[in-house]
Amino acid sequence: MGKTIRLTTAQALVKFLTRQMTLVDGRKLPIFAGVWAIFGHGNVVGIGEALYGVRKELPTYRAHNEQAMAHAAIAFAKGSRRRRMMACTSSIGPGALNMVTAAAVAHVNRVPLLLLPGDVFANRLPDPVLQQVEDFGDGTISVNDCFKPVSRYFDRIARPEQLIPALNRAMVVLTDPSDCGPVTLSMCQDTQAEAYDYPESFFEEKIWGTRRIRPDEDELTEAVRILKNARKPVIIAGGGVLFSEASATLAKFAEAHGIPVVETQGGKSSLPFTHSLNMGAVGVTGTGASNAVCEDADVVLAVGTRLQDFTTGSWALFKNDKKTIIGLNTQVFDATKHRALPLIADARVGLEELSINLGKWVAPAAWTKAAQSGFAAWMKIANKYTDASNVELPADSQVIGAVQRALGRDISVLCASGGLPGELHKLWQAGPPSSYHMEYGFSCMGYEIAGGIGLKMAQPSREVVVMVGDGSYLMMNSELATSVMLGVKLIVVLLDNRGYGCINRLQHASGGERFNNLFDYNTVQEVSPDIDFAAHGKSLGAISEKVSSLADLERALKKARSNTRTTFIVIDTDPMKTTDAGGHWWDVAIPEVSTRSQVRAARKNYDKAKAKQRIGN
Repeated sequence: MGKTIRLTTAQALVKFLTRQMTLVDGRKLPIFAGVWAIFGHGNVVGIGEALYGVRKELPTYRAHNEQAMAHAAIAFAKGSRRRRMMACTSSIGPGALNMVTAAAVAHVNRVPLLLLPGDVFANRLPDPVLQQVEDFGDGTISVNDCFKPVSRYFDRIARPEQLIPALNRAMVVLTDPSDCGPVTLSMCQDTQAEAYDYPESFFEEKIWGTRRIRPDEDELTEAVRILKNARKPVIIAGGGVLFSEASATLAKFAEAHGIPVVETQGGKSSLPFTHSLNMGAVGVTGTGASNAVCEDADVVLAVGTRLQDFTTGSWALFKNDKKTIIGLNTQVFDATKHRALPLIADARVGLEELSINLGKWVAPAAWTKAAQSGFAAWMKIANKYTDASNVELPADSQVIGAVQRALGRDISVLCASGGLPGELHKLWQAGPPSSYHMEYGFSCMGYEIAGGIGLKMAQPSREVVVMVGDGSYLMMNSELATSVMLGVKLIVVLLDNRGYGCINRLQHASGGERFNNLFDYNTVQEVSPDIDFAAHGKSLGAISEKVSSLADLERALKKARSNTRTTFIVIDTDPMKTTDAGGHWWDVAIPEVSTRSQVRAARKNYDKAKAKQRIGN
């Protein structure tokens, strides 16, 4: 067995984490940038004591909510393009369960996240221990079993030696381009404190590289044949382009072959907004230019995207019955959706080899020029929505325009839920790769400020602007205090439309009566709450103010650049206004039976739109 070292399970865990390395731009760095921890009886004595011992090598960060700290870890990994990551540890019971939602966020977005929730006693002597949920028919179950559906790999550590295969398997999953996602190691609290003679070889330094899968020759040959016969090709750039660091390769590919590019929420900033072949956002929240080329496309090269319904217009966007989808993806599950021709490969390598095999082939010039003309026409429309005005209650689009004018393109903008993702997807003019950070795979309310912290940790030299609605802010605002506590400076813009404006608009557009979304239409309370968000932000330690106009917002944003701690700016907005240009139909089922004429009318329109959906092709 060789030399051994006697450590507790928790000590062995954190020592192992400190020995895992990665290469970023040729520099060797620890792959784990730190551990987020909220301590309780289920982890403070075991993992907590172990973390203290390695605090200089593996920093520990404290948050105010377990879900939020996991969001910060997710944003860090995404902002690092999955080259680096973080771990999160909680106590058992509610602390652990708070992280389940975040695990789903990481799972949907294909982002590495190591979760280390405390668990019940492996020896079961104190059963039921504080915060233990008992299953009347199964003594092996704890609340941590809830992590199983939202983890790429799950294991329960009930003996010290189980840590060895579990951590090895965890690292393989966390660094695998096709399997990447959350890993949960459920740590029984008595096991954390038990000692074992671990082999020294277990703690040898290991550098985890980036696996770049090369395409299968037959799949590549077929993809090249289809593209060479294309008359109206289009490229969908998904998040995989950014994870693969393939932005420059994508630009060269599009330029060499004259193919317009459209971007998903996860793929936005794959190309700079100013690139001549970037048509912008696609799908339900897409630009008129992007959706026009997708409607006519005969070949769709889907690069690093999971083709969710917002991208495909609920599979009604691609109207050419003779189209072929080529799924360039590391994951077979994503590459073969809707009978797509799979091209299983890393995005960068796949595009490089496609280009070599395409040779001098170029899409018809008329197609490329028509796409570019469509984008120019779209921009004339889009600018009208973002232009400044003296309106009393600006629309979200006008606030976006003010942020862009004040801070430019060389910043990172982050958002997650409500109406803002749609407006930002259409209207935000992204700059460098990974400067647009949208959690729209799970669209998790409460991600915004916590995610901003993680993104700023990943991109410390770039100004990070978090845009959040009042509804999401009220769900999870405590991490504003965390950003101040940790010295992680953010610029947070809160758009107060007094409720859930996005869902209110959806409700009304679907024939429903407005209720239970905006305070003004609440059917229970008689008085709308008068919330002083600026005062609340100040109470959490932020530099805080409320502005009354778009001009004042721009002034405050410019000043925020020079502030040394988090700045929190509040502006009232109109909940009814939205960018009605661009976009595409989205499948939201309307009741077949209703006593209300508005719902019946909406159902008729729904049936007409649904008839355009493509099933299985």
